[in-house]
Amino acid sequence: MKRLQVLFLVALSSSLLLFGCGKKEEETATQPIVEPIVEAQPQEEEETESTDEAEGEEDPDTPPAEGMVKSRLTNEWVDEEVAKTRPVAIMVPNSKTASQYGLSEASILYECNVEGSMTRLMGIWENWKDLEKVGNIRSCRDYYLYWAFEWDAIYIHYGGPFYIDDLIARDDTQNINCIDYSKVSYRDTAKNSTDNAFTDGSLISEAISHYGYPTEYREGYSDETHYQFATNAEPNTLEQYSDAITAEKIDMSPAYPVTNCYFIYNEETGLYDRYQHLSGDSDGPHIDLANNKQLSFKNILVQNTYFEVRDQKGYLSFQCHDTTRDGWFFTNGKGIHVNWEKTSDYGATRYYDDDGNEIKLNTGKTMVCILEDGDTFNVDDKSIESN
Repeated sequence: MKRLQVLFLVALSSSLLLFGCGKKEEETATQPIVEPIVEAQPQEEEETESTDEAEGEEDPDTPPAEGMVKSRLTNEWVDEEVAKTRPVAIMVPNSKTASQYGLSEASILYECNVEGSMTRLMGIWENWKDLEKVGNIRSCRDYYLYWAFEWDAIYIHYGGPFYIDDLIARDDTQNINCIDYSKVSYRDTAKNSTDNAFTDGSLISEAISHYGYPTEYREGYSDETHYQFATNAEPNTLEQYSDAITAEKIDMSPAYPVTNCYFIYNEETGLYDRYQHLSGDSDGPHIDLANNKQLSFKNILVQNTYFEVRDQKGYLSFQCHDTTRDGWFFTNGKGIHVNWEKTSDYGATRYYDDDGNEIKLNTGKTMVCILEDGDTFNVDDKSIESN
């Protein structure tokens, strides 16, 4: 009896021992399988998030919406219909009595001296049909016409001296003179009774229809490239030029002694903000009265230009084409010396670096400052002379 009890206890102990060992082996065998599954889960989520971020990135050189194309004036995305429509060029005064509306909407702004060392502005508007008020409008100078020609722009002005007559009379000149067709402009409250003629998109459309001018680019212009632009993904920093100069402030006062305009580089926006002060006035931002915005530009082009004084009244003449002269290009807080040329009335003004390569502007608005041959301007308090 005792022997049987002993045998039973031995058998029971052996079975319990075998059962315990089997459980440990089972846990040891399954552990490696469970752990990789738990660790793999976060890795899969990270890979998914990374893929989603890559898919969410927008290509700045891909149309943001259907029917949009690059503007030949600014390289910005615009509606296809806007891109096909000819721009308008409008003469605007820059005197103390000027009431300036709509200038911040111009794609390109030209500035040049007229008589008395006063500058006059000419804006090139691409999306002009939506303009609510633009002006005030002043008279023509023939050299501005040549700059309007190269954009195939319809030129709007308020009369002008007899020096413009031959050029205005040409069959290929498509202009709207507010004196000849008064319906294109209206008088509105302004600083004085002289600088108070304005227009808008609907009046311009009616005037173009009245004269039968085509609203789309004329033959020979539809495929014409003008400014060369860097891609939005790889903007032109000018760092590739070893002789590029820093340009935080561009002061045109020596060349424009009455309006004394200058530009300050804004690092936050990447634009050059425009300031000016007229004789006797303090410095101040150059403001568009239509929206209270300061004029700002991504690119600034300076053209040194041969000129002559025509008469005792001080009317000027500039050699706008059939010439190669020097100048400067500023963008992103830097500047380089360039050479420019315009080979025909309607040909585009081209700008080349000192190695002979056509420069690339950055996407945005452009300011073109025309200087009289021999004039200087200052960059960060250093005088720049024409070559």
